[in-house]
Amino acid sequence: MLLLSAVWGLNMVAVKVTSAGIPPVLQAGLRSLVAAMVVALLGRLLGMPFGHWRRDGTLPMGLLAGAIFALEFIFLYVGIGLTTASRAVIFLYGAPFWVALGTHCLVPGDRLTRAKAVGLSVAFGGLLLAFADGLRRPAGPDALLGDLFCLVGGALWAATTVLVKTSSLRRAPAALVLQYQLVVSVPLLLLASPLLGEAWVLHPTPLVVSAFLYQAVGIAGASYLAWFWLVSRHSASRLAAFSVLTPVFGVLAGALLLGERLGPGFLLAVLLVAFGLWLVNRPQR
Repeated sequence: MLLLSAVWGLNMVAVKVTSAGIPPVLQAGLRSLVAAMVVALLGRLLGMPFGHWRRDGTLPMGLLAGAIFALEFIFLYVGIGLTTASRAVIFLYGAPFWVALGTHCLVPGDRLTRAKAVGLSVAFGGLLLAFADGLRRPAGPDALLGDLFCLVGGALWAATTVLVKTSSLRRAPAALVLQYQLVVSVPLLLLASPLLGEAWVLHPTPLVVSAFLYQAVGIAGASYLAWFWLVSRHSASRLAAFSVLTPVFGVLAGALLLGERLGPGFLLAVLLVAFGLWLVNRPQR
């Protein structure tokens, strides 16, 4: 999960770079299209089964997961365009709280204990501290609507995770769970792009293409495959707590690759996030 969080953190930089040449929602649709082909290839090369989706009863839940996956990115990308990046990150990464609440109610054995609740709160406090400078900047007239869209995006991300843990998808191979979401989201995202007013004008510079391939192959393909493999075997709330590290790694990537400035409280923010994750994941007596 630490490795995945670092990979996803760099993805924030990749999205920013790719958006210079490919409109955001169109970018998400094309990413799902390429990633679906990558997952099919990886499944064959690594001998990962896809199961028998015609006979195992997972198709209805798979279609639902794909629709939620597409809606998540529509809300997220539209929301980012209306608010600041710092505010978008805070509302998106409220997702671990939604996962913890959902699994507490629906997944036996994955209860929201006092230690988990305190750990999640401490980790989220560290996240707020990491982005304190950005939160104080002017956000624009549509910021509240953008904040709401990012909050919905985080809730939809959590809903996908909880759905996998509580439906027939929990018995399906990770490759099939991911492929449902990628294949179903392609037409939905490509249809949503022009409906949201995006012009399909591309500027495929080498940097834009490289950043897009990082998203499609490394993120939506390989890393999401690893994520759903983990979700099928471990506590969803404990795994989701690690996602708070993703924007922290994103800040580091922005500082190293884009020359962005680190705030004075960044080290303290990292320590708070780490302490919160320890509280969430420490062995219970």
